[in-house]
Amino acid sequence: MPTKMFVALLALALSFAAYDQKASSSPDTKAVAFEHAVVIDATGSPAKPNMTVVIRGNRISEIGSAKAVHVPKDAKVIDATNKFLVPGLWDMHAHVLTDKAGILLPLLVANGITGVRDMGNDNDVPIEAMDAIRKKVAQGTLIGPRVVMAGHLLDGPKPVIPSNVALTTEAQARQTVIDLKKGGVDFIKVYTALPRNLYFAIADEAQKQDLPFVGHVPISVTAEEASDAGQKSFEHMTGVIGACSRREPDLRPALQEKYEAFHGPTSEIVRFAFVLYQQQLLDDYDPKKAVAAFDHLRKNGTWQCPTLVALRTVAFFDDRNFLKDPRLKYIPRSWTFWTDPDRRHTDQFLKDLTDEDYANEKRAFQKRLEIVSAMNRAGIKFLAGTDTPLPSVHPGFSLHGELALFVKAGMTPIEALQTATLNPAKFLNIEQDLGTIQKGKIADLVLLDANPLENINNTQHINAVMVNGRLLDRNALDNQLMQVEAAAKKN
Repeated sequence: MPTKMFVALLALALSFAAYDQKASSSPDTKAVAFEHAVVIDATGSPAKPNMTVVIRGNRISEIGSAKAVHVPKDAKVIDATNKFLVPGLWDMHAHVLTDKAGILLPLLVANGITGVRDMGNDNDVPIEAMDAIRKKVAQGTLIGPRVVMAGHLLDGPKPVIPSNVALTTEAQARQTVIDLKKGGVDFIKVYTALPRNLYFAIADEAQKQDLPFVGHVPISVTAEEASDAGQKSFEHMTGVIGACSRREPDLRPALQEKYEAFHGPTSEIVRFAFVLYQQQLLDDYDPKKAVAAFDHLRKNGTWQCPTLVALRTVAFFDDRNFLKDPRLKYIPRSWTFWTDPDRRHTDQFLKDLTDEDYANEKRAFQKRLEIVSAMNRAGIKFLAGTDTPLPSVHPGFSLHGELALFVKAGMTPIEALQTATLNPAKFLNIEQDLGTIQKGKIADLVLLDANPLENINNTQHINAVMVNGRLLDRNALDNQLMQVEAAAKKN
């Protein structure tokens, strides 16, 4: 996340101090029972009608047919007739731990997101400050999603984003991995401009430190090499399009040369790397090469977090309709990188993109959907992520858009739902506690007013959220949204 974004978030966070300290996410002391719900447990089993789910503390203590389950006398009973209970959702690619609970965490929970994979923040933000936020959530003094975090983003000597960690030697790369583990991170994130030797040093040290590593596939390595090195997830489809293109072996050296020559992040290098280069690769998409690449990734168990909503934002960055989005009421005016009506001409990274570039990006986005469909058919596993708070990637709300794009790409509604429930739990090795609705599991739950298996957009129709056993009904969620809206107006 760029430094200017952190400054804006930090300024906003100060205005939320009182709200931050009053929040609580400790489990309800009494039992809670959802009666007569349709349970979509995310295991892949058919929806189960007329079920009762009882929560005691922060765990599901009973689940079964409404006729068979005994509801404790002290339970708070929720009439869930004609409503649908699903596991809490995860956003597996977000940047939220510089927020100080000001705006992002309340918006995530209000949208049914009970878990988040924080993919790294500015290098000048201490790991201890990030860890303090998630500890407050874990201790129950702050309402928010549970968080796993990368801490900082590791890049090469000329980082794409100045606030990334700029690594120059293998010894420094290894020591950085060691230091991040000491700081309490859950995984390592690698970035675009890492040279080969530093990338493989990080991969080796992460394995020694028993830390997963994820992130961008650097331009210095192929997707197959990154998969073989043990990179657990690819973000934004980096490396994937190259793996599908006949021209990738010829084009990648030119891109590397371009990166080595540039002196800081500019719109010129962004236009070359993320528009012209990608377009050339897509023009020479080879289905046979793609099949071989996907088989390689599947055999290695390499996950994909494509952040389709973020890719769509880039493709449609020239669309001024973003100013009409009613969800902008939750975005502070100080976030000019969101609210500038001429942002395509003022954004430091995208200001040189032409009308033809945007037309090509829109066609490329459609091709990316087709590639996601092909990877899904090939058996590759997916994670739902948004890259919020990128411009027009609305915190919390955009995760539902990501699920809808997965369905547009050919997934069934249950497959899309699993990218935000079961799959994150499997990926994080916490399936014994989270990801599905089963007896004994942690009570991260979302009650919906409509069936997401009939229409995935129904995940937006939220009646209540339970996060770590604490129930937030519609009134409580609306109150959170009103507080965010009021603060946004002041900033």
